[in-house]
Amino acid sequence: MKTPRPVLIAGGGIGGLSTAIALGRAGLEAHVLERSAFAEESGAGIQLGPNATRILRTLGVLDALLPQTFRPASVWLFDGLSGKKLATVPLGDVAECRYDAPYVTVHRADLHEALRIVATAGERVALTPDFTVAQVDDEDDVGVMSSDGETLKGAALVGADGLWSAVRNWVAPGAEPSFTGATAYRSLLPRETLQEPFSAPIVGLWLGPRSHMVHYPVRGGAALNVVAVTESGHKEQGWNRSATRETVLGRFARWCDAPLDLLEAAPDWRAWSLLSLQPLPQWHRGATVLLGDAAHPVLPYLAQGAGLAIEDAAKLAALLGAARERPAAAYPAYETIRRQRARRVQQTSQRLGLTYHMGDGFLGEVFRRSRNAILGLRDETATLRSFDWLYGGLDSEG
Repeated sequence: MKTPRPVLIAGGGIGGLSTAIALGRAGLEAHVLERSAFAEESGAGIQLGPNATRILRTLGVLDALLPQTFRPASVWLFDGLSGKKLATVPLGDVAECRYDAPYVTVHRADLHEALRIVATAGERVALTPDFTVAQVDDEDDVGVMSSDGETLKGAALVGADGLWSAVRNWVAPGAEPSFTGATAYRSLLPRETLQEPFSAPIVGLWLGPRSHMVHYPVRGGAALNVVAVTESGHKEQGWNRSATRETVLGRFARWCDAPLDLLEAAPDWRAWSLLSLQPLPQWHRGATVLLGDAAHPVLPYLAQGAGLAIEDAAKLAALLGAARERPAAAYPAYETIRRQRARRVQQTSQRLGLTYHMGDGFLGEVFRRSRNAILGLRDETATLRSFDWLYGGLDSEG
């Protein structure tokens, strides 16, 4: 009896490992090819909405992850110039009851490690480190050649290798990320040394002219992840390059004392350019298909980059499990369903970015004051309900 070829997965990040686990649970063999050693070393936090944690629970990952997570009670919105608290959006028990899954914050390394442990424990999942995809050959069984000349064969290939995807060059040649004009800076602080509102069990969102800041607990509440975004900088690859405190503070000079004190207290800063990608003509070619940032990168204003990749993984694995003998037959349905969902998330994120960054110039100041007034009038639960389409997964089927 012929041994079935595995599904090859280029990229051992959140999307790639989630796909491998989901494929294994669907009864398919998965082989993950990662350019590094499956070690996540970035000091970044992630917000995981109920749409993501619901899937992680199904994959057997959430229980292993929960001790390292933090469940914020709510989101607090502030004006960065005046320091005024503008609105509260409930999370915690309210969100978990509404969506039957928790909203959590977590350090990226903790999520990655939980995924790796579950994937390694699966009998149908193999992990190969230090494999950099250099070439794709899609005749008969799909073949992948590494930069060292090693070639592996599979029944299908999933490109989960991120924004600078090598697999995407095969599926959609010439597609290149472009700079949005904004840069994000992140840091991590011990939470025990901080005062309110930074010590509060919340996600804090501060809005300012051409800039905003978000903070939330990670590492089970021991640390505070801080991300400061400004409309400045230039296009660079990677998302872990160093930045100086002076560079970050210079972008927030007009802000009030409380957020400035937090920015100044941060021990170090890492930066990444915020990039976008024009919609691809197709996400699949032959037996090869794209997933996550390789197919549809999303700006961070809605905190859904990881969530979309996890959703992609679950849907693709379910469709491949049904197709089995003809993997490529699953791709059109996958792309149709996921393209619509991803596009809505991308567009919503872009709109939120514009709203966050109001206040530059005379008209910007008028819009900022109007935004603040509207936020102050909104009912807390009504604001949460406006995200039912996202967290409830109500349109995840398109």
